[in-house]
Amino acid sequence: MSFPLSPLWGEGQGDGQQMRREMIQTDKAPRAIGPYAQAVKIDGFLFTSGQIALDPATGKLIDGDISAQTRRVLENLKAVLEAGGSSLDRVVKATVYLTDLSTFSKMNEVYAEYLGQVKPARSTVGVASLPLGASVEIDLTALAS
Repeated sequence: MSFPLSPLWGEGQGDGQQMRREMIQTDKAPRAIGPYAQAVKIDGFLFTSGQIALDPATGKLIDGDISAQTRRVLENLKAVLEAGGSSLDRVVKATVYLTDLSTFSKMNEVYAEYLGQVKPARSTVGVASLPLGASVEIDLTALAS
């Protein structure tokens, strides 16, 4: 679904056209459970919402340690990127949220399997808690086609 942005977001780049944003939705990743999109595509970029380790088929948090949760999160994000016409190799920025920073190295091992060759800019933040008791949440910004 595409729609014009509010005037707050302004006009296009010198062409007098309003920029358009497209909300991205795929059944291959957990559906949004609130007033947000899985991702938004705008002006050559795809911005994903944060993903936790939800199984797309059940909508429930998977069992497993930080490695298993990180793998599920990145598979969910991969599906969202692909639905938006992008891919993991087009990621330019990642933000990782961990409830326990002592799990960083295990999370990082799995992260490197998915994004190690791309090496996007990344921030990692320790947080007190995440939805449904998840241990990790990640959001991505990627170049869109």
